[in-house]
Amino acid sequence: MIRRFAAALLAILVAVPLAAQAPAGLQMRVDESTSATDPDDVPDVTISSAEGGIEVNTGPAAVIWEPANTATGTYTLSARFTLQALSDHVNYYGLMFGGNELEADSQNYLYFLVAQDGSFLVKHRAGDETTHDIQGRTPHDAVVAADANGQSVNDLEVRVGAEQVDFVVNETVVFSAPTSAMIQTDGIYGVRINHRLPGVLVEDLQVTE
Repeated sequence: MIRRFAAALLAILVAVPLAAQAPAGLQMRVDESTSATDPDDVPDVTISSAEGGIEVNTGPAAVIWEPANTATGTYTLSARFTLQALSDHVNYYGLMFGGNELEADSQNYLYFLVAQDGSFLVKHRAGDETTHDIQGRTPHDAVVAADANGQSVNDLEVRVGAEQVDFVVNETVVFSAPTSAMIQTDGIYGVRINHRLPGVLVEDLQVTE
């Protein structure tokens, strides 16, 4: 079954009281930087419809999802991410999966992100403050770094198998881990766009089972 971000409705639930705009009944949760040297001095997150998907501009970091978009068992989650302008320092964006209780203090999800410098990471988020690396920031030739205009296009996939999860950038497996090490791969899927990113286009977000 293939599910995509819809683009016809006009509602959003904002889990933290920040101004936002979004199409398609999407839900969003933001988390602000607590670093005095790396503040979120752009206060808003905006989400607008784009052909084949959405465009996200941050502000604080945001996790964005549709409640009906869930995946269980073995599946492949994929999307195309176009960075349209550089952040003022290295920030990451990409896929969120295995999401549970996303609006609660006990939020729990995994994410697979790339950055403008040609690196990727895989992390687990548990609660408001707790994250841990499954694979820390790792440069890889498969990740297209931003060009002189601050732009890049990367196709990301998470291939969840019965025994192994493969993380794929532009058809190249950049990292693999046992499925049992992923904590929870069943649940809601969507995207995570980290803070201070002035334009990320997300297209063709889908799950194939």
